[in-house]
Amino acid sequence: MTDTVLETAPSLAIDETAADLIFRHARTTSQWADAEVSDARLQAAWDLAKLGPTAMNTLPLRVLVVRSTEARQRLVPHMAEGNRPKVEAAPVSLVLAADPAFHEHLDELFPVYPGIREQLAPAAEMREAMARKNALLQAGYLVVALRSVGLATGPMDGMDLDGVDGEFFAESGWKSLMVVNVGVAEGEGSPYPRNPRLSFDQVSQAL
Repeated sequence: MTDTVLETAPSLAIDETAADLIFRHARTTSQWADAEVSDARLQAAWDLAKLGPTAMNTLPLRVLVVRSTEARQRLVPHMAEGNRPKVEAAPVSLVLAADPAFHEHLDELFPVYPGIREQLAPAAEMREAMARKNALLQAGYLVVALRSVGLATGPMDGMDLDGVDGEFFAESGWKSLMVVNVGVAEGEGSPYPRNPRLSFDQVSQAL
């Protein structure tokens, strides 16, 4: 591609409406409309998020959907005090976790490397580190995917991780990472103006 073509090419490969929905107008939300968050909508978001890259296609992110009053009452005490009202008010809360046993799926997910499941089986410390890093990467994909299906999000990590793990994941061995409140935003979803962001020049170096 010539320099001239590069200079005249549009800066976005998606339309402006999509960019507004996913990034420019989306806010960390704590004010919710009275609207249903269906399982179908959550699945549609996952079907986008799962396509994001992870190391060896490990896909270690796991999602606990907290929808019932009973489940919410179990989650709230493990949240930091300032986050408890946010969980109580949210239509749905997703507990995002990492699965250190992701290797059990690698024969299916990464068939180009025969034997990788057996190779990783005894490496518990390595698997836990891989699971956490790649699940956090997937958490970012999931937030963008939820916005893409018209849902607002309120991610937070102020929580007792060990407490959440003991409450919900004692059998599965999943390791909680954060909670993402999900719903349809009421208005802008926040009473506060958007905070400033750093420019590309402030965060980058060119070598």
